[in-house]
Amino acid sequence: MPRVTRLPARTRGALASLLAGITLAGATAAPAAPAPPDGPAGNGRPVVIRYTEHGVPHIRAGDWRGLGYGYGYASATDNLCVLADAYLTVRAERSRHLGPDAPADSGLGVAGDSLTSDLYFQRLKDSRTVERLVAQPPPLGPEPEVRQLVDGYVRGYNRYVAETGTAGADDPACRGKAWVKPVTALDVYRHFHAVATMSGAGTMMDGITAARPPAPGPSGTSATSPSSLEATASGLGAAVRAARGDGELGSNALATGSRGSGGDARAVLLANPHFPWHGARRFWQSHLTIPGRLDVSGASLLGFPAVLIGHNRDLAWTHTVSTAATYGLYEVPLVPGDPTRYLVDGVPEPMRAHRVTVRVRAADGTEDTVRRTLWETRYGPVTGTGPGGFPLPWTTRSAHVLRDANAGNLRAVNSWLGLGRARDTDDVRRVLTRTQGLPWVNTVAADRRGRTLYADLQVVPHVTDDLAERCSTPLGERVFAVSGVPVLDGGRGDCAWGSDPDAVEPGLLGPARLPILARDDYVVNANNSPWLTNPAAPLTDYPRVVGDKGTPRSLRTQEAVLTAERRLAGTDGLPGRGLTRTAAQHLLFRDHSRAAELAGADAVRLCRSFPGGLAPSSRGPVDVSAACPALEAWDGTFRRDSRGALLFARFVLKAEAVPGGPWRTPFDPADPLHTPRTLAVDDPQVRRAFGEAAAELRAAGIALDAPLGVHQYVVRGGERIPLHGGPHQAGVLNVITPRWDPAAGATEVTTGTSFLQVTEFPERAAPRVSTLLTYAQSSDPASPHHADQTRLYSRGTWVPERFTLAEILRSPHLRTVVLTAP
Repeated sequence: MPRVTRLPARTRGALASLLAGITLAGATAAPAAPAPPDGPAGNGRPVVIRYTEHGVPHIRAGDWRGLGYGYGYASATDNLCVLADAYLTVRAERSRHLGPDAPADSGLGVAGDSLTSDLYFQRLKDSRTVERLVAQPPPLGPEPEVRQLVDGYVRGYNRYVAETGTAGADDPACRGKAWVKPVTALDVYRHFHAVATMSGAGTMMDGITAARPPAPGPSGTSATSPSSLEATASGLGAAVRAARGDGELGSNALATGSRGSGGDARAVLLANPHFPWHGARRFWQSHLTIPGRLDVSGASLLGFPAVLIGHNRDLAWTHTVSTAATYGLYEVPLVPGDPTRYLVDGVPEPMRAHRVTVRVRAADGTEDTVRRTLWETRYGPVTGTGPGGFPLPWTTRSAHVLRDANAGNLRAVNSWLGLGRARDTDDVRRVLTRTQGLPWVNTVAADRRGRTLYADLQVVPHVTDDLAERCSTPLGERVFAVSGVPVLDGGRGDCAWGSDPDAVEPGLLGPARLPILARDDYVVNANNSPWLTNPAAPLTDYPRVVGDKGTPRSLRTQEAVLTAERRLAGTDGLPGRGLTRTAAQHLLFRDHSRAAELAGADAVRLCRSFPGGLAPSSRGPVDVSAACPALEAWDGTFRRDSRGALLFARFVLKAEAVPGGPWRTPFDPADPLHTPRTLAVDDPQVRRAFGEAAAELRAAGIALDAPLGVHQYVVRGGERIPLHGGPHQAGVLNVITPRWDPAAGATEVTTGTSFLQVTEFPERAAPRVSTLLTYAQSSDPASPHHADQTRLYSRGTWVPERFTLAEILRSPHLRTVVLTAP
């Protein structure tokens, strides 16, 4: 059992009262003992976990294995069921324990059910792909420090499982479940790989596992025939958006340097990822220290024993989901009469057939076996049209296959550990260039020297604009233009992805081809392409596969850039000029809507224009007269007490679907921050969208002028917690994407603002940091830290971070757990 120690009398002194709350996890009493040294850990040496406000662990060890041990133990303590579920997924054992029709783990890919997920991950296990990646030396394989962290993490996680046992788990989600069991290092690396590939192969599980050779007979209609080309392109475009997590994953990042910061700040960074509130993609906050070697604080996705978004004494960084494609498709021509052989430069090649076997639980509780054959080419797996899959049928003429640029990427933790040890933005560039392990995110950073950096140094397929022009199929011509995802002619050897000498592995764009911008005023990204990272220096020198240029920006990107510009100019109503930690907190939680700024007055005119106050809807005319005064009085924010915001949000979501858009003034690339604009109030479809939004609220029993927080909330432990924030489509930085219940309104959050961190670097002192984990540290309803920060988020309250040891020891909530690492 872990032991708890008190400082010896000769050193306690004034700290005695501060340390009086030290406790032993899982024990009723603890013997007095000398304070643990902060020297070497592991090999029987202690690992110290000091918990401060809201259950944030400050883990201190003497070596990497000891640090991983403390991380594994502490993260399992808070989120055992979520972690065990992720390992169940990558072991391909969901069907065996939960049944084949049980929902898949949406945090690790897109699958229609657990059987589909298991077939996909069992195929990966059979291929021994992850084993080969682990066996490689760095930079392709894990660095020595990462291997030690993972080894320690496994030991710490397994210790908690052994101490708790399945029957002792507090969380009912996994109490007494046989699938809560010890893990291996390979399980952990498989989890890393699954996260790296979730934006590529992970989104095509349905298609990969459903792909079947067509029956002999007439050639049928090709997926690229004129009769189906547009429909296929449209469907593929929708699937691409889903693959990128549109509406699921996003972020805001704003960094100011010496010319953009206010007060005594040399630099400020706002980190605001928008990630799911449930499941494997939850963030967990920690502070990791090996004296003299690492001192980094922030958050990571569960199961990653490193800080993914955070800061150290001299540098802060965050990530936003990139627009860069991380995969591509090939259309391979098939040998006539033999759909399992394809032609490359006229030479037939056989597809490889992989027989996959999965154990499943039958309805009567017995076990059965499902066998399925999956198919693969030199480029990657064949993908067909499965439930929810990409609309790419395997015909007698051709098949579509996937190549995932992250298939060989087990380098992400190398990158994140390197960022944790970096000292300035130059180090950030060196780390990301050397490791090239970030799988689907770009990076925004700020350092104590007053410099900021935007770097889209991640994994991107080596598909130049020239290659796409020469090799795109007819489908690819349409899809590449709108999404950047290449669909190339797999029948030509000269259409293979290229290579750069500075790339970590063949087939990737080298760092020299990827967009970077260093500034001392500001850089910003809100999930649009690199183009307007700073409008004073537009980025244009990058291929289409990375992102677009000269195209409309989302309203959230407009809001982010204008927020930066107005703050630096001092025209946003706040005192002074330049960004500070306090200003960043205020600007995010003022919940201002760019859509309301552009169309709020137009929405009032639209509301008042309906004859008799009746707007058209599919449910019949709906009375909207009560909404007009509320919209007129509304200040355009999504605060809890905002009246009219909920109706406006539902209207925006419906108006976005109007063909051609709801705007009268079109987009002008010369004025990208102020166009399109002017709501087309006379457009019948815009008018109907307003009526549909009003009817939707009426059907849920919601008054059109009801305060937002009354009907946008989550329930935790029977307590209703109202939430501020709005949808991405409304141009609100503080994104909240509710799960809409037609009978009750927005009663749960699917994704949105998750981990918040504002880091301010003064001239010489330690960084000043505020954080907030919106859904709190623990997924366990029995934990005191299951919803404590959700209540803070509801009130707009931030948590002052404790970074230095002196700050940690001053915490009135200090609790210390001591582990002896094996």
